[in-house]
Amino acid sequence: MSIDRLVLAAGGLIEEHSALGARTTYRVGGSARAFLTLETRRQLDELGPLIFDCGLPVVVLGNGSNLLVADGEHEILVVRLRGEFCELTWQDGNVDGGVTVHAGAGLDLPVAARRLSNEGIVGFEWAVGVPGTFGGAVVMNAGGHGSDMAASVVEVSSLNQRGAREWTREQLDFSYRSSAVGEGELVTRVTLALNRGDAHDAGERLKEIVRWRREHQPGGANAGSVFHNPDGDFAGRLIDAAGCRGLRVGSAVVSEKHANFIQVDPGGRADDVYQLMRIVRERVAGASGVQLRSEHRFIGFEVSL
Repeated sequence: MSIDRLVLAAGGLIEEHSALGARTTYRVGGSARAFLTLETRRQLDELGPLIFDCGLPVVVLGNGSNLLVADGEHEILVVRLRGEFCELTWQDGNVDGGVTVHAGAGLDLPVAARRLSNEGIVGFEWAVGVPGTFGGAVVMNAGGHGSDMAASVVEVSSLNQRGAREWTREQLDFSYRSSAVGEGELVTRVTLALNRGDAHDAGERLKEIVRWRREHQPGGANAGSVFHNPDGDFAGRLIDAAGCRGLRVGSAVVSEKHANFIQVDPGGRADDVYQLMRIVRERVAGASGVQLRSEHRFIGFEVSL
């Protein structure tokens, strides 16, 4: 089936030849053949079969906080969830006496972390420093500050070309920055098991996490940690030891503040980021023998690093 049928059915919800790189936190890179924004579950129910039968690879976009898009246009359909998919609800008194939290896949993690802590629902404060959405966070088991999604996720709802699916905690098979949920899977809702606690204490934890990140991590156009931490070590330390802090390729530079971050100049090129990542990997391998693996997703590049 052609993308044309989806374009006709979606009407104003879909944009053809649409900017994609500019919607990532690197703010560089090319465009997508089509970009579909869904606001309601009814829209998803109506267009779901056409999405997965449009003849193009489906890419689900949250905040683009771990995504590098090559320059040029890419023959893909990008789907973004907003509106009803950004809702957050909770119920007290689950089977363990805690709190069951339901989060839409399009909801920002920091927004949820602040709302939950204000309500005295604790255990998700770590997520205030992760600039992604629930859908992407489940796919890559996002984490930080001593915790991750695996610590509290108990169920995930998603959609693929075979229809709706419910994932149990065991089926999710979480591991370090990974899960069994494929990148082509359209996550719609995430269920967490959290607990009641002191709202003031939770708020103080949030403040400390925000303070730490501001002190230790750079701002500007970047996509967070570039490489996975290898067992027993830190990617940033290895990159620094290999002499890469401040290393530049065109518009991309290894951060002086944290060596596992790459920053991009305004109006820069995605290829500069990619080439800098390759050089950093090569230098670290030469200096320490460690082959770093990227935490990023890549679109349009021949090889994912």
